[in-house]
Amino acid sequence: MDHNLLLKWTTQRQLSIPTLLLKHYSELGLKESELVALLHVQSFIEDGDGFPTPELLSERMTLSMNDCADMLGQLIRKGFLTLDKKWDEQGILFEYYTLEPLWVRLIQLLKGVQVNSEEQQKESEEGLLYKRFEEEFCRPLSPIEAETLGMWLDQDRHTTELITAALREAVVSGKLNFRYIDRILFEWKRNGVKTIEQARAHGEKFRKYQHSPKQEQKRANAESYPGFSWLDQS
Repeated sequence: MDHNLLLKWTTQRQLSIPTLLLKHYSELGLKESELVALLHVQSFIEDGDGFPTPELLSERMTLSMNDCADMLGQLIRKGFLTLDKKWDEQGILFEYYTLEPLWVRLIQLLKGVQVNSEEQQKESEEGLLYKRFEEEFCRPLSPIEAETLGMWLDQDRHTTELITAALREAVVSGKLNFRYIDRILFEWKRNGVKTIEQARAHGEKFRKYQHSPKQEQKRANAESYPGFSWLDQS
């Protein structure tokens, strides 16, 4: 390869194209030809020409000058490109293109994708939670039970992990019913328990209290919940 040609090639400025744009341009409603046109406009802007004409754009693309003019108009109407005006230092008004609307649209799309992904994950976790309850109860949940489970999630804002932990405690205690599980969750919420670690620490703390010498006689005469004797405390 010719030395001068190689030197010219290696010193050329590189056009930076966000990978996210390449991944999601079709979701934005962009055609391949429109994407290429926008990239060429960006290239012109980075070269110092903020207002490339349809003729200049046509020289780089396989489209005619008229087709390039139509495409630029479509990109502006579709909200991917904006034609702005400003005054230069000599007091001359000039026009220039900006791709800011494209980046705004891309950010909005990505936010929507993230929200949808989070919603799907939440639905998946809740579905597994319902399945776990049905497995432990060895039957489908009744409408009232399903409604109660939904209230724990939506109204009381208990996490699926904490509800699962309360279910596990009910199983271990031999009191597998929704009233007992609700009592566990109520006590955890009243005592500021929000994580499994906090629930475990809370239970250990209360069990130590219950096994203190002062409580031995009281416990001998009082019925308690196995593993959750603290549930009866006010």
